[in-house]
Amino acid sequence: MLRLIATSLCLRCQHVPLLPSNPRACSTLSSVENQQTVEALYELSVDIQKVRKLKGWVLHQNPAYTKEVAGLLRDMGASSPIIAHILAVHPEAVLCNPEQLQAQQELWMSVCPNHRELLGIIEKFPASFFSASSHHENQRENIAYFQSLNLNKRIVTKLMASAPQSFSRPVEQNRTMVGTLQQAYKELGGDEANMKPWLQKLLSQNPFVLLKPPEILRQNLVFLKDRGFTTAELLRLLSKLRGFVTELNPDSMCRTMAFSLETIGCSDAELREIILKCPALLYYPESTLAERFEGLLSAGISMSQITQTPTVLELTTQIVNHRIQRLKACGYDVSTGSLDVINGTKKDFEMSFGKLQLCRERPLFNPVAPLKGDD
Repeated sequence: MLRLIATSLCLRCQHVPLLPSNPRACSTLSSVENQQTVEALYELSVDIQKVRKLKGWVLHQNPAYTKEVAGLLRDMGASSPIIAHILAVHPEAVLCNPEQLQAQQELWMSVCPNHRELLGIIEKFPASFFSASSHHENQRENIAYFQSLNLNKRIVTKLMASAPQSFSRPVEQNRTMVGTLQQAYKELGGDEANMKPWLQKLLSQNPFVLLKPPEILRQNLVFLKDRGFTTAELLRLLSKLRGFVTELNPDSMCRTMAFSLETIGCSDAELREIILKCPALLYYPESTLAERFEGLLSAGISMSQITQTPTVLELTTQIVNHRIQRLKACGYDVSTGSLDVINGTKKDFEMSFGKLQLCRERPLFNPVAPLKGDD
């Protein structure tokens, strides 16, 4: 699931609107490159060829504020290589005038504890900081709203950085979605005292849940309830899916559940238990599940082993085969042992593998065996 989350976040970040969304709105497009911009970027050791290849239109804009942007970053503590990197991956930053830069810095410092942390965010999410000035009012109102929920400042900062679209739109849209999440939590029996940490965790794990229509959440919960999940189980699912319940739809869930029922050969109640252990069964397409079931079975793993540790289905066939081969070399037979040893992240596997290897290498101590001595 973590891999799915990371992939989703990366794909969405690629769709963050570039600054400016309309280059003509704040600068003039020329048929020739702005030599002052080119020279200033050269002096900063920016990869000009990369800029020309990916976003060459920026070099044709006039005016540009390359030195001012570099100065702002330098005042925050950025080194020359970091400045060069930021301007190479997001050269649109040079089109922000000093007034915009000052306004953005003040806005972000209202949630960032210091310049060092802000600089780290800019380095990872430059498009989120160098955004269009027309969104400042919406950004301020959204920051005030999330702060009114008493959310941790780091959570608000993460939302601004990884899902800037949610801060650029009217605050009422976020208010509606957050209200829907809170209402669902209460209706499913969630403890009022735990609502704040629950909401913080959900938003930090999937900030893009805010961009989904509230109706999708309601439809998916109704569908799952109709399939026999209790309110307590739905709350567990909503928490385990980490907000990705809004990425689903009844049609796709119906297909994947039907496929899993037929493949595993279990009852509806048994499938619900398996899904509670591995919610991935709800969002992986049938083709992905078919490949992973086939890969596990062909490796000598039984269906009963899979249903006991269904989270192994979150691993790709390539990863599973690689781990099985390493275990075989160590003398471990996955067809008769637990799948827990191959489950989890790379770090989890390395820890399990290390413990297994240590146990097999350590000689058994026999307390009644005679000690060997010198003849």
